[in-house]
Amino acid sequence: MKTPKPLTLGCFLSVPSVQELAKQSLAEVPARYIRTDQDSLSTNLSSVSLIHETFEKITVTRAQHWRLGIGETSLCLKRLGFLSVKSEIQGFFNLPMDEKNKFWQEEGDFEGFGQAFVHSEDQKLDWGDKFFIRTLPQHMRKLWLFPNLPIPLSLTLIKSMEKALQIKTNVMAEWFEDVKQSMRMNYYPPCPQSDHVIGLTTHSDPGGLTVVLQLNEVDGLQIKKEETWVPIKPLPNAFVVNIGDILEIMTNGIYRSVEHRATINSSKGRLSIGPIHGLITTEKPVLFRTVGYKDYVKEFLSRNLDGKSFLDSMRVGADDEDNNTS
Repeated sequence: MKTPKPLTLGCFLSVPSVQELAKQSLAEVPARYIRTDQDSLSTNLSSVSLIHETFEKITVTRAQHWRLGIGETSLCLKRLGFLSVKSEIQGFFNLPMDEKNKFWQEEGDFEGFGQAFVHSEDQKLDWGDKFFIRTLPQHMRKLWLFPNLPIPLSLTLIKSMEKALQIKTNVMAEWFEDVKQSMRMNYYPPCPQSDHVIGLTTHSDPGGLTVVLQLNEVDGLQIKKEETWVPIKPLPNAFVVNIGDILEIMTNGIYRSVEHRATINSSKGRLSIGPIHGLITTEKPVLFRTVGYKDYVKEFLSRNLDGKSFLDSMRVGADDEDNNTS
């Protein structure tokens, strides 16, 4: 049997490690990292306790017994797009730079250590480093980058969503079993001008689920709720599961992907496709176009991060609107 050719995800320009830059004890950061193109970094603190209480209601015990928690799980996913689940992970970014250089992105390749979505020499940069690899399907793995791979937590969550949506078993799970899976680790070094930089530009994730661990429990992750940025308080030994654009498309807008970003601390570093037919009704007509996965990924990687603009481009009639405004 012929081995399938790996999907070329695209490549980005190489930039220096922000972690190494932060070690220089800078009084001011380089101009390329100063961001005036992002929303104010101020947040709505009154919403923080509400979201944190919602998370705490879904305990580990409830998460392990989905029949008891499906209603609350569905409500939380619809309202916030986030769910916390307990687990553990080990860090990567404490390695010496000469060790991390072994994992540096190769020319023409998106995977490895570096920074993503850098398309031009004058583009503003995020204050953070990333490590990215593809983990599924197996023939696309580059084991020299990372030999120990995560367990299929995402499939457990997907199957629970099927129950909450009251659709046929495995309609969603079977799609995700053969789709691409990747892993990304981010490190956001402390910055003397933390209110002028952004760790990760505002965006929604293009995939199905993103499992995030705020490793050292330093605040920084924020979600956009009703046009207000709300910080997500880190929970000890917990993952945050982020709904991506593919799930919003597949559920025809029932579960919505969340616009989010990563802000920076001044003194501490921080670690961190078409709708299912059964969900299309007269009351809930189709909202998104159906496109091939390869075209979907290439289109996402060809754009700069910009809120939920990519998902909006997938909506039915989006091309017509673009033509009318051009």
